[in-house]
Amino acid sequence: MEVKHNDSTELRPEGTRLMDAPVVPIDAPDFLRQIKSEPTWQNSDRNAMTIYKTDAMRIVMIALHKGTVIEEHSTNGVISVQVIDGEINFTTEGKTHNLKKGQMIALHRQIPHKVSAVEESVFLLTVANFID
Repeated sequence: MEVKHNDSTELRPEGTRLMDAPVVPIDAPDFLRQIKSEPTWQNSDRNAMTIYKTDAMRIVMIALHKGTVIEEHSTNGVISVQVIDGEINFTTEGKTHNLKKGQMIALHRQIPHKVSAVEESVFLLTVANFID
């Protein structure tokens, strides 16, 4: 297995970050502190960081300021959304699910959904792409 890292960028100059390996430790509180300290968080309604990425699965931490809306969209993969801080409304199939810290929702692929931040919130988005 090839071990993969991300490259440093102007927005994330801290150096490389392990993205794929046989074992990838994930320090969610550290990533949360990092994305909330970046200029994108200070100057935008959201910030996000991919913290794990393979051909089969991706985990992204997404932080939203209160009132931010991610408009309706869908994805080719099966997803789960787990709130790790704050409160969001997750709307799909005509129903709004209010999710608070520790709560999750999961969807099959191609189901349209929308996310609204009731308060400043952070969630983990996991996208699974099944490989035949």
